[in-house]
Amino acid sequence: MTVAPVRIADVDALRGCALFGILVVNICAFATPWFGLGLTDPAFHGGVDRATHFLVALLFETKFYLLFSFLFGYSFTLQMQAAARAGAPFAPRMLRRQTGLWLIGILHAVVLFHGDILTTYAVLGIVLLALHRCGERAALSLALMLVGACVAFWAALAWLQGMQPADGAEHALAMAQKAAAALAAYRGTPASVVAQHVRELGEIWIVLLLVQAPCALAMFLCGLAAGKRELLLHAADYLPLRRRLQWAGALAGLPGAAFYAWTSVYGDSQAWQVAGLAVGLATAPLLAGAYVAIALALFERLRDGGLYALLADTGRMALSNYLLQSAVCAWLFLAYGARLMGSVSPLGALALAAAIFCLQLPLSRWWLRRHAYGPVEWLLRALTIAAWPRWRR
Repeated sequence: MTVAPVRIADVDALRGCALFGILVVNICAFATPWFGLGLTDPAFHGGVDRATHFLVALLFETKFYLLFSFLFGYSFTLQMQAAARAGAPFAPRMLRRQTGLWLIGILHAVVLFHGDILTTYAVLGIVLLALHRCGERAALSLALMLVGACVAFWAALAWLQGMQPADGAEHALAMAQKAAAALAAYRGTPASVVAQHVRELGEIWIVLLLVQAPCALAMFLCGLAAGKRELLLHAADYLPLRRRLQWAGALAGLPGAAFYAWTSVYGDSQAWQVAGLAVGLATAPLLAGAYVAIALALFERLRDGGLYALLADTGRMALSNYLLQSAVCAWLFLAYGARLMGSVSPLGALALAAAIFCLQLPLSRWWLRRHAYGPVEWLLRALTIAAWPRWRR
């Protein structure tokens, strides 16, 4: 007899929370061509603008993709269980799934958003497949080593940059020219948008390789260890751990995030900005862990409420919602639609992110009342199981 799978609502609700945090960061990249260049957009240089940047860097940047990465690793164990229930070999299923994710990610990166994370997840998922039999202690040790190596690299780079003579004016001019070229391309035509995405993808790989990839894989491994313990299925049994995560986030994660945010927004040299990044990378996993602990505590109080159910539904179709967020932002800010890049303040972008996510909550509920999966989840599941899953509920 086949045992019906138990859907863990807390996993879905956490995905819903992660989606909002990712949108808050990603919409900043859509709103201004200066994002990621280490300088403030001259059009939005006021006190409120910089304070908004500081808030986003403090609470959102480098944290929510880690939360999503943790959930990816946790869900890996759920995929293992699903394969066992179906009596299907696990590795071929996951290879098909990761291939499908990579293809979706490439399309997303070229057409909608060069900051795509799906292709990175697809490649790192193959690495996780090779490591999925390792024990919990080994997984956590490897995660610690990955974060440590990444932090050490950026700390060393900050030290080396501090030893170099300052070239602030020359660097600022080069970045201004780069931002102007990007703005012209993104406001031009759909073809120029695609060309700019391809151009920036050729430059962004170093950031993916040296920042996102090691930290994402580390959180994959943490999620794998948590999944093997079924931590989110039995969250009430791990109250001491959850309290420790909250304390670690408050005592180390938040101060580290504040240093990262301050150097990112108010730092006057590249060396300080890179040093802030190193500190941020070291402490972001602690703050992400605190977010998980705080969210689980809130879920226990809100479990019978409408907001919890809406978050869970939104998280159930996280991939579709992630792509929808990019599609809406691409229409708002790029040449596909309103061409608002460069004309929306940081606070305005934050408000738009909140509005988009608030619309996704009831939209996800509406869709899942009629369908078994989100549209992209349905396609990815078809690739995974090599069969057509049911479409309607």
